[in-house]
Amino acid sequence: MGWLEVLRAGARTTVQDRGRVGHASLGVGVSGAADVSAHDGANRLVGNDPSAATLEVTLGGLRVRAVGPATIAVTGAPAPLTVNGQPRPLYSTLHVRDGDEVALGIATTGLRTYVAVRGGVDVPPVLGSRATDTLSGIGPAPLRDGDRLPIGNLHGDLPIGELIPAPGPAADPAELRIRMGPRDDWFTPASRTALLRRTWTVTTDTDRVGARLEGPGPLHRARRGELASEGMVAGALQVPPSGMPVLFLADHPVTGGYPVIAVVLEDDIPAAAQLRPGCRIRFRRVL
Repeated sequence: MGWLEVLRAGARTTVQDRGRVGHASLGVGVSGAADVSAHDGANRLVGNDPSAATLEVTLGGLRVRAVGPATIAVTGAPAPLTVNGQPRPLYSTLHVRDGDEVALGIATTGLRTYVAVRGGVDVPPVLGSRATDTLSGIGPAPLRDGDRLPIGNLHGDLPIGELIPAPGPAADPAELRIRMGPRDDWFTPASRTALLRRTWTVTTDTDRVGARLEGPGPLHRARRGELASEGMVAGALQVPPSGMPVLFLADHPVTGGYPVIAVVLEDDIPAAAQLRPGCRIRFRRVL
């Protein structure tokens, strides 16, 4: 099988799959693709098994050379894509030849772009997953210039269609649906209302662990004292002593000791993972 030679790794590129499920009791989180919808779409376009690993590219800037013929697809944040300097479409199946250079420019919107290669990125799995967990350090290291990424064989038939629709542009502010709790009773009624009525902004303090949000004022507690550490999930809105919520993403800690006022619905986490610093958010409560 061939491989991809990394000519330029970009600002932050990691190998991701659907994560390592079932190890929370060991203190190991799921991790995996932050925008699992884009990750899955890229894999579908090249006929990969859902467990195949892709490359998650933060803000673009990746450049790789194919060693041997390969079939690729690029989804997620719309970064300009070229093959040997010629523009090529996103959300489509692309066949490249031995020696072809594939490059991503800087994403115009969004945060994370996904590159799938037919057969998957075949780095050694750790606890059943090839995902890079940036919080724990489990999994392969972030890509570096000169890395060679083997191509595996986790594929089936190619899809009949070679295009899938790209998602529409994100609204401003983006709307994320939430369910209140489990610790919303730790906050004043005014703060619970403020969470829904205010517009929140993603700060520069954002990564795969989570996104710190900023609003007109802090959320105030109704209860004093310390909360015992509890299990955390992706989408949890944890509120530290500053009163400014933190939205947990793929590499969130397994437990946390600050109260969680609400949790973003699982279906909305991919959209949350594409929000770059400066993006605005409104939360909408669902039953």
